[in-house]
Amino acid sequence: MLRFKDIVTPIDCLITKETTLEEAILLFKEKKWNLLPVTDGDRNLHGIFTRSGLYQMIMDGHSLASKIQPYIKKEVRSIRVDTPFRKIEEIVKTSKVGTGVVLDEGDKVIGLLTKTDMVVALLKAASTLKDQLETILKNSNIGVLMTNGQMEIIYANDAFSKISGRLVDSILNRQLGEVFPGLLNEGTALHHYHYEEFKSILHISSYETVTHEQGKILLFQDLSEVEKMAEELESVKKLKLTIEAALENAYDGILMADESKKVTMVSPPMLELFNLEKSDVLHKPVEEVLPQLELGKVFKSETAEVSDFHELNGIKYIVHRIPIKKEDKVIGAIGKVMFRQLNEVSELFKKLQKAENKASFYHQQLKKSESARFTWEHIFTEDPYMEKLKKSAAKAARGRSTVLIRGESGTGKELFAHAIHNSSARTDGKFVVVNCAAIPEDLLESEFFGYEEGAFTGAKQRGKIGKFDLANGGTLFLDEIGDMSLALQAKLLRVLQEREFYRVGGNVRVKVDVRIVAATNRNLEDMVKQGEFREDLYYRLNVISLNIPPLRERVHDVEHLINGLMKELNSMLGTSITGISPDSKTALLRYDWPGNVRELRNVLERAMTFAEHGKIQLEDLPDYLISQIPNKFEPKVSLAEDAELGAIKKALSQTNGNKAQAARLLGISRSGLYEKIKKYQLPV
Repeated sequence: MLRFKDIVTPIDCLITKETTLEEAILLFKEKKWNLLPVTDGDRNLHGIFTRSGLYQMIMDGHSLASKIQPYIKKEVRSIRVDTPFRKIEEIVKTSKVGTGVVLDEGDKVIGLLTKTDMVVALLKAASTLKDQLETILKNSNIGVLMTNGQMEIIYANDAFSKISGRLVDSILNRQLGEVFPGLLNEGTALHHYHYEEFKSILHISSYETVTHEQGKILLFQDLSEVEKMAEELESVKKLKLTIEAALENAYDGILMADESKKVTMVSPPMLELFNLEKSDVLHKPVEEVLPQLELGKVFKSETAEVSDFHELNGIKYIVHRIPIKKEDKVIGAIGKVMFRQLNEVSELFKKLQKAENKASFYHQQLKKSESARFTWEHIFTEDPYMEKLKKSAAKAARGRSTVLIRGESGTGKELFAHAIHNSSARTDGKFVVVNCAAIPEDLLESEFFGYEEGAFTGAKQRGKIGKFDLANGGTLFLDEIGDMSLALQAKLLRVLQEREFYRVGGNVRVKVDVRIVAATNRNLEDMVKQGEFREDLYYRLNVISLNIPPLRERVHDVEHLINGLMKELNSMLGTSITGISPDSKTALLRYDWPGNVRELRNVLERAMTFAEHGKIQLEDLPDYLISQIPNKFEPKVSLAEDAELGAIKKALSQTNGNKAQAARLLGISRSGLYEKIKKYQLPV
């Protein structure tokens, strides 16, 4: 583009008011200028000295040594060098002066602008523009035809020659109507229409010639090219629809990102796995919305890669990252998340490894049977009483005292026993479990204490060590201890008191260091009164007692347990269940859970096995559960109130009605407790 400073004549000499007539004559002769700017020593403009002023001094008879000061013109039209070029054009057109003084941005004199300079510059610019326009028209695929005011053809490009089949030289300077009859008659009033003869789209416009006549410009767009573009566009649309349909029905999660790493397409399974909405992801930077995919890696490496195994909510998945290339440049990337078939792959892998790992597998299983598998983190709860109970149990674990865990079946008594062992000083020792209700009474003694060789018919030749021997230095967990016979209770009492026992058929004392953790779902106090359980053993076991409340008394824990158990079950079952429908959740929250956490786990396992839509639906739950829900979808009070009322009743029961202790147990003030007692109309 032409710039003003490119057409300015620079000044390399300046005159002042002290300049003589002789000096001025020499400068005019050398520079051939029509005027000389008059400045001070700092190049500030004071006026101009023109050729007419020079002639006037000579006619007035001044000597060559005379100073030019009296003939300096003070009224000067100056132009700044940063003036827009269009404004310069207007100044040149309207100015009666042939030369102007040019100033820089600091208003210092730097040069002159003459009309001659302007004309030459405009001619150069026009010539350049003409060359550029001719190059564009020559290489354009659009046919161009141009007439003058008499409708004579004055220009045609090669594209028009190709479209019309006529050589350019054969039609120049001829009448348009003569060469192409009916070209304008068909649609003179139209600006844009289909011209069948040339199979083109014709656009007609008028322009004003230099003689102020109306000429015509005709533009022809070859229809074959338009049709080809339309076909390509249609193909692209079909391809896009095909890709979108494939994504919608894809079995695995698929995501596409463009060159700027923004998401352009995403499949529903991907959104379902990461619990996202389409609006949260589409057109957003992939590294912000789904950093887990690490899709940015392929933009740097430019090679496809497969990630290690990852896990989300118990669902294992791997990411296949694929770069999209064009001319050896990465223009996008595809992230494919495979998670729904990994269970089958895992099963095949297990079959291949089974022969090699058989011995190791059984060894590990044996080790697991004699070690505690759970910690406090495995006991999911948000209930204040349960949290307090866990803290109390953790404190008890650090000592040596016997712990008695009480609660209904399925409340998690065994989990507490495992966690107590793992947080005790005996964590490196063995954790041995004996279910007193599952072993026949006549075998229970030999299971506990072992037997010597030949102790009874069918005994092993070398004898057998018992559970107390196995648990030496560790923990012995006696589950369902309320089902133990009175005879065995007496022998167990001796071991607890003396820390020694005799094997069946033996006469050698065996000393052991075993910590006892017992559990029962029965009322031992009533059993003592009825003579079904030894009173002395009861007091020996009941040193530290932990009472686990049933699930119906801690409603808030149901939802918390659902979330935790679903993660575990996804991993165990190889399922990909991402959530639970609102109706199903309501049903689970309103159920009383007589089987407690064990029943909840079983119901979830069944529902996740039957679920077909990625989320547990109401029809996936067992019929007996749904039929037993009172007012199942129209609760009279909120779940929060249910839970709060149950917690208050439990705390008052635990503290025998002591309001201060109950308030501390609930973590609220005593006045707050009285307000809630009043709210729920509980007896004071």
